[in-house]
Amino acid sequence: MKTLKEIPVGANATVKKLHGEGAVKRRIMDMGITKGVEIHVRKVAPLGDPVEVNVRGYELSIRKADAAMIEVE
Repeated sequence: MKTLKEIPVGANATVKKLHGEGAVKRRIMDMGITKGVEIHVRKVAPLGDPVEVNVRGYELSIRKADAAMIEVE
């Protein structure tokens, strides 16, 4: 299993599954990160948190803890 947290800068990934419970999972889905969507990792902050990604044509910053819940391929 590979997570969004492990994807290198400049790479693309497709969301396979969302892990997590209730409100956390709901928040991730509300940001447009759903099964089958393509994600491009733009950059990672100097200390590694947050990760800046491009989803559905807009930019989004996501915490490493949340990125670890997003299974990709």
